[in-house]
Amino acid sequence: MRRIRLRGRAWLAIGAVVLGGAGVITAASVASGPEGTASSAAPKGPVPSAVQSLALKGEGGERTVAQRDTETFGLLGVTWDDPRTELDGTVQVRTRSVKTGGWSDWHGVDPHYDDAPDPRTEGATRGGSAPLYVGLSNGVELKVVSANGASGTLPKGLQLELVGDAKKSGNDVAMAPAAFAADAEETTTPPADPSATDTPPDSATPDPEVSSPSETATPSTSAPAPDSSASASTSPSASASTSTSPSTSPSPSSTRPTAPASTVAKPAIKLRKDWGADESKREAGDPPYADKVNVVFVHHTDTAADYDCSESAQIVRWIYAYHLSQDWRDIGYNALVDKCGTIFEGRFGGLDLPVIGAQTYGFNTRSWGIAAIGTFQVIKGVPATPISSKMLGSIAALSAWKLGQYGINPNPGSKTQTLVEGAKDSSPWVYDKSYTFNPISGHRDGFATACPGQNLYDKLATIRSYAAGVAAPTLNGVSGATLSGSSYYTKGTATVAWKESTPTAVVKRFEVLVDGKVAATAKATATSAPITVAAGKHTVTVRAVHNNNKTATSASSYSVVGDTTKPTFTTAPSVKIRNATVSSTSVPVSVTWKAADNGALKSVAATAPSTATFGPTTTSWSTTGKVNTAVTYGLKATDAAGNYATASVSRTAAILQETSATKTGTWTAKSSTSYLGGKSYTSSSKNASLTWTFTGRSVGWVVSRASTSGQAYVYVDGVKTATVDLKSSTTAYRQTIWSKTWSTSAKHTLKIVVVGTSGRPAITTDGITYVK
Repeated sequence: MRRIRLRGRAWLAIGAVVLGGAGVITAASVASGPEGTASSAAPKGPVPSAVQSLALKGEGGERTVAQRDTETFGLLGVTWDDPRTELDGTVQVRTRSVKTGGWSDWHGVDPHYDDAPDPRTEGATRGGSAPLYVGLSNGVELKVVSANGASGTLPKGLQLELVGDAKKSGNDVAMAPAAFAADAEETTTPPADPSATDTPPDSATPDPEVSSPSETATPSTSAPAPDSSASASTSPSASASTSTSPSTSPSPSSTRPTAPASTVAKPAIKLRKDWGADESKREAGDPPYADKVNVVFVHHTDTAADYDCSESAQIVRWIYAYHLSQDWRDIGYNALVDKCGTIFEGRFGGLDLPVIGAQTYGFNTRSWGIAAIGTFQVIKGVPATPISSKMLGSIAALSAWKLGQYGINPNPGSKTQTLVEGAKDSSPWVYDKSYTFNPISGHRDGFATACPGQNLYDKLATIRSYAAGVAAPTLNGVSGATLSGSSYYTKGTATVAWKESTPTAVVKRFEVLVDGKVAATAKATATSAPITVAAGKHTVTVRAVHNNNKTATSASSYSVVGDTTKPTFTTAPSVKIRNATVSSTSVPVSVTWKAADNGALKSVAATAPSTATFGPTTTSWSTTGKVNTAVTYGLKATDAAGNYATASVSRTAAILQETSATKTGTWTAKSSTSYLGGKSYTSSSKNASLTWTFTGRSVGWVVSRASTSGQAYVYVDGVKTATVDLKSSTTAYRQTIWSKTWSTSAKHTLKIVVVGTSGRPAITTDGITYVK
């Protein structure tokens, strides 16, 4: 990559990163997908991104950028001359929002950015802080203070890099605003011809004071200072064990190797064209390749505490531009994952190939770097990004696929993979020595850093677990079938539901098993699936299939019964008189039946002359019959599977008044609207009787009752059947007090005889009701 100083005060996006003096604005063009959604279609062309470089002013251990207007940007970082020099101090920044016009609180920028290329494979000519995503802004103020205050020292060549989308005018990137040009450090260089902004990059004049970076940078002799926020696990004994056997440093290759097939399904990945990478802005040609990948390192980008996933593609391309501003050949990570689980292709060269990235300094060869977009521990006031299961699942799915290309178990439970230290200044690791790592490791396992943040580092065991296998689904019910007892009943189809604790990114599919055989399959995002079962009882379970084809089956099961047989009425419906209040137009009756099913009877319902629903064990229905009118009583029996049968019976209810009876003894007629038909008979004469003759299958005796009412004997067809006591604590009229039913209709006699009960001999009768 060539670095060219722009003459004059114009700025444009060119094929190289420009490292100018104070106020000189540099640009590296990368492309963007359409803003607003991370899942939108690929852009139709590159959208240039501009890196505005502002020199920090001051002396000693303090440097600042005074509050000022800027071109619109969304990501920032601080860079300096020597990539191997640490910025030992604090970086504080605040920005002005494009949307609100208000200034933010002061935020910390992590001065330690430990993602970097190895000297043997790629050189970086500038050092840099972690990038900070701030959202669209058009103003900035920055202050950098050495750890020793004003008397301390800071790296030389400090610049504030503001990364945003460059404005376009036609097909060209627009010039910088005048405010920027006016603030630029004055130089003795004559102003450039305005037409110079249209000069192709290849015709620009190289600045003799700025050397072109070589492919391999020479590291400084001083080791980088360990991040003060790194955990104690960064010592060799805690994070990587030294091999005692002689090591052989793998030699990077410039020849594109053949991609081995993976034993694990490849997850969905947004390619570089999908997030808008402008391939003309990276170093031309393929990157160097390793012979294989032994370890996946998990990083965080340190860019944003929180963000909307629609901004993810933009963040990726701005990280791309920021990495280019440090003279990296390309974006450093092999892949990036946002908090919604969207995976983005990182470094060019082939996702399925062992591309050597710039992500774990010293251990880039034979490793692969996946960066989680966000900050996963509180750093100098920047809150941590929430860690979603979708993000963890996508990191796991991508790791499993990449390691599966080389037959590596992603969760062996111990450190099994070897890497060779490739940097001479990465203390405490020793150059050209071998160290062992877990196949999925955190950046801090291979470098003295806090990356990927304590919160995400604590999730590595979970990521390894997701990468290695899938959890058994939990059954969550059956719809389209009815639960009766411990079984679900269906005519043949039902929908089985489940819950899955493993993220969908690592799930290839779900399988619904009926009696151990696959009856239905569903996508990884599904939570239910329909099945069809044959007649009979079946055992149903759900099995999750991992991307590596390992399976896990639900611990519990459902009993599902296929049933196409209708219920039956084992006893046909019949109608009989019931004891209740009678009116001149309505007779109380009971409809009785018995229903059964070969599986499980769900309910019996009345369908005529009115509707009602009863439980499966109910065998009677209290209703009425219209006097001297044929009434059809309809029933429907339904089983748990939905099969049903109907039955009905038609009957006529009738009333015989007391005047229709044959009398013996003394009876007195009484008149009242409370009596049936307005009249009744009463008698206190012992052995006085009334006899009715009727043809029917059920009969009831209707009386009036009071506290002084006496008793009567009841004779049916000349046989004494009962002794009935009419006494009641409350007065009641037109009450059926006794009834009898036969299986068929026939001619019968009903005779009542006054007992003459001592102290309350009188009885009052209205007549009888019967069913024809």
